[in-house]
Amino acid sequence: MFEKLNRSVGLISLIAAQLVTSAHALAGTWAPVASQAPSGVNLMLLLSDGTVMAAQNNGSTIGSGWYRLTPDSTGSYTNGTWSTLATAHNTRLYYSSQVLRDGRVFVAGGEYGTGSARAEVYDPLTNLWTTTNPPTSLLDPNHGNKFYDSNSETLPDGRVLIAPVFPRINGQPLLYDPSTNTWAATGHYVRGSYQDEASWVKLPDDSILTIDPFGTNSERYIPSTGTWVDDGIVPIDLYDPFGSELGASFLLADGRVFYLGSTGHTAIYTPTGTTSPGTWIVGPDIPGLHGTPDAPAAMMVTGNILCAVSPIPTSANHFPSPTSFYEYDPVANAFNSVSGPTGPTDGIASYQAAMLDLPDGNVLYSHMSSQLYVYHPTGAPLAAGKPVITSITANGDGSYHLIGTGLNGISEGAAYGDDLQMASNYPLVRFTNGPNVYYGRTFNWSGTRVQTGAAPVSTEFTLPAALGPGTYSMVVVANGIASDPVTFAICAASGDMNFDGLVNGLDIQPFVNCLLSGGCYGCADFNGGGAEETDVPAFVAALLGP
Repeated sequence: MFEKLNRSVGLISLIAAQLVTSAHALAGTWAPVASQAPSGVNLMLLLSDGTVMAAQNNGSTIGSGWYRLTPDSTGSYTNGTWSTLATAHNTRLYYSSQVLRDGRVFVAGGEYGTGSARAEVYDPLTNLWTTTNPPTSLLDPNHGNKFYDSNSETLPDGRVLIAPVFPRINGQPLLYDPSTNTWAATGHYVRGSYQDEASWVKLPDDSILTIDPFGTNSERYIPSTGTWVDDGIVPIDLYDPFGSELGASFLLADGRVFYLGSTGHTAIYTPTGTTSPGTWIVGPDIPGLHGTPDAPAAMMVTGNILCAVSPIPTSANHFPSPTSFYEYDPVANAFNSVSGPTGPTDGIASYQAAMLDLPDGNVLYSHMSSQLYVYHPTGAPLAAGKPVITSITANGDGSYHLIGTGLNGISEGAAYGDDLQMASNYPLVRFTNGPNVYYGRTFNWSGTRVQTGAAPVSTEFTLPAALGPGTYSMVVVANGIASDPVTFAICAASGDMNFDGLVNGLDIQPFVNCLLSGGCYGCADFNGGGAEETDVPAFVAALLGP
């Protein structure tokens, strides 16, 4: 609807403005990823094994290729390596994407490319793409129907809510159920017929907040009823009058919502926690006559938001360059200017950029180039976003069941709006031993709710293949914020428990250290029974004998 491939990138004159500063936040630093991607990339997704999946898009190239960035042995993404994944069935640029609760990846639609009315799912375990197109009764490409500038969100039951701009059923989004590989329609919007250029936010009560295009009405989707409810009037215009664009939106650590506007204005929303409308107030303007006509941003571990911005659009230039950067500090309610990855600014228009929260607390930045960058924020991680491990038990098949609190974090992570979704509000598990860092693979998360408080949530996980016998420090990570560590000992099969320090030729001291520390996970077959166990009393009994 609003063409992006032939946008002007001419500069406009900037009027000097006094920047609002805050002592609460200090600027972070940038570093280039040492190895370049095989091609230019745009969208980036965090897989549940700690690697990054990146989509091929180099400037005007609409790709079907996908690549993987794997951190190095110390856990560094800056020094990570690239590999090539299976090619998707369709080319796509600006489309819906979600990492599913079982660890697979769902993509649908595309403003450009062959996938506009099609969807497919990628399985990282098999490196295969499987088509999962909606039936023509819901979306018929033969009649011009397609997903176009479509938003998406994962609901509490694992289904994906997706808003096609041109659906067969006007004004009604669709639901994709990955457990049954089926599609269904859901409730009509309160107003309008589509959600083009909108930005969705997941709230702690599971509802999805949006500002209707292209005005100031807001509404929410209620997953439990499959309906939309009115949510009041935004007191300031955020959509610009030229490209009708909007910026990213975020659930803040204190439960409020922050919206960035293409007009340079911002708005803050306070939810009620019920179906009653929340309240809106005007937020601070983005300094320097900047706005967000399609632009990424990332909620960082400090609670600040790293924002990519451009000059405010004009009738002559809907998508101006260059891109500048700010950190928004929610506590001070102020913006702080930060540099770009290679200088004061990045020479692109902001719509060409993308961000992703990494599990090490940094932010990965792409701009349709093979050269990516990592932003390292300054400041301590928010205590409110810290996960807690409650228990870990073996499943008997080599995998483990982890229960804890705060495993999905306090926000969805990075955001953009309708063109890119890169939520990472799900748990990852990380193991360290000296300088070595390993990520397990999580799957079958109990949900992707945010700000779950004291409510228990869970995930299954498997150990990294490289994890050998030894004692490891293990944490669960949510959007870059790590839990306190627990000791995880990997022991070899036993049967020779004669207190000589060796078990079948391997040192049992790691497990003994783990036992003495008060907790042990991951010890395999320590009583000679042929199955993995984590029962410390059983191990003690085996040591003591009859």
